[in-house]
This record gives sequence, C-alpha cells and structure tokens, in this order.
Amino acid sequence: MSGTLYLVATPIGNLGDFSPRAVETLESVDFIAAEDTRVSVKLLNHFQLKKPLVSYHEHNHVAAGQSILQRLLAGESCALVTDAGTPAISDPGEDLVRLCAGNGVTVIAIPGCCAAVNALAVSGLPTGRFTFEGFLTVNKKSRRERLEQLRSEERTMIFHEAPHKLRTTLEDLCAVFGPDRRIALCRELTKLHEETIRTTLGEAVSHYQANAPKGEYVLVVAGCPPRESAAVTLEEGTEQVLRLVAQGMRLKDAAKEIAALTGLSKNELYAAALDR
Repeated sequence: MSGTLYLVATPIGNLGDFSPRAVETLESVDFIAAEDTRVSVKLLNHFQLKKPLVSYHEHNHVAAGQSILQRLLAGESCALVTDAGTPAISDPGEDLVRLCAGNGVTVIAIPGCCAAVNALAVSGLPTGRFTFEGFLTVNKKSRRERLEQLRSEERTMIFHEAPHKLRTTLEDLCAVFGPDRRIALCRELTKLHEETIRTTLGEAVSHYQANAPKGEYVLVVAGCPPRESAAVTLEEGTEQVLRLVAQGMRLKDAAKEIAALTGLSKNELYAAALDR
C-alpha cells in the first residue's frame, strides 16, 4: 500500500500561524521534501522537530519528484513544504501532486497561509470572483502582452512582485489599465512592518517614484468594469470620455478605456471628444 503526500502550508512571516495540525503532520511523516532545506531546518528547530529532509525545488523537481514518488509507492509518507505559504500554488509542487495523482498516491492538503488570499481579503476590492496571476515575466514585451490580454478581465486580479521590480510593474499596469484603476498594495504580510496601501494605479506610480519599495508585495488590482450590455452611440461614448477627462485622465487614455468598454473606435472617440 502506497504512502501519503501531505501538502503542509508554512507561515509567510509569523511563526504563530503554523497550526497544531501542521506540527502533528510533520511529526508523523517519514520524511520532508523542502524547497530550501536551510529555511525548513529553522522551522523544524523552532517546533523541536527532527525529520529527514530532501530537497525539492524548481531546478531539481523532475529527478527529485521521481525519487519521492518511489518512496511513496514503497509505503513511506512525505510532507511537502515551501519556504513560505502553500505548496503547489505557483510552485513546482504542482508537478509532484500531478505525478502522485497519476500513480494513485493519496494527496492531502494541510491548510494554512496563502499570501494571495490574505491580500485579497484585506484589499477592499471585490472578492467573489478573482484570478491569480502570480509573478509577471521580466521580459518587457511578454509582460505587456500578458497585461493587454487582461485589459478586459472583469475579475479582481492578484499579482506577486519583488521590491526591485515594483516600479516597472506599476508603470506597465498603469499604462495598460489606466491611472484610475483601483489597486491594493500589500507588503510584508503577517510580518512586523505589514502594510496595505489602497489607492489608484496612477497614485501608486507617483508614490513609489518618491518612495523606495521595501519588502515583498502582493498587488490586488480591480477588474475592468463590465461592458455595456446595450449598444452605445458615439455621442454617448464621447460623453463618457469627457467625464473621465474631467476627472483628470488624459484624453488619449480616456478614449482608449471607453473604446475597450463599448467597442467603439478609439480614434473616433478621440476625434469627437477633441471637437467638443
């Protein structure tokens, strides 16, 4: 009979968030597969746990996954942990889960911290429907292409970002979604300097031009307003453009946003608003 793979969520900053069930699970398994064994040793030492550790991460997951699978098929049990958060979410652990599922190995989640869900909960933005995008690519062209694909996404969007890339990402978000789109910037969640800034993309760009980003960020961005169900005339679209301009948006950006919402021509909206 095969063993069980446990996906054990670890704290994202505050060790007090590690549940009794998670501790019990680590105590009971035969071995632990860790993203970084040096980080996991600190967690184990804090809770006075001693278990054999094997390395499982992005750069060795193919070979390591097969090794772990063979041990599970032989009847051993394993706990998969990441440095912080829930294994298999935006993480190579998803490959190990798929491997186990395809070979009849039971997989059980031991719930706990997930930075994306925590940030969504405190964002003040709609939480009923959302999409998790993780880290955007560092390639500027590919990043812009992905954001263009998300321009009309109506669900709340969640991104992860490192401090040294935050300014560039905010500038790209602002350029594609417009400066008035709402955003919550959540940094250092559960840690000493936890902070949530609720603002617009335009204001966020200005803030971080003047202030250096510090800590890891989760960005929660409002979705696109639902498209008009009824046909909108050019005159009505022009009025919407002018309202955005009156709120401080550039005419070009306003025409682009209303065109995306209504299906009207961006150039016709721009010209009509300019005539007005």
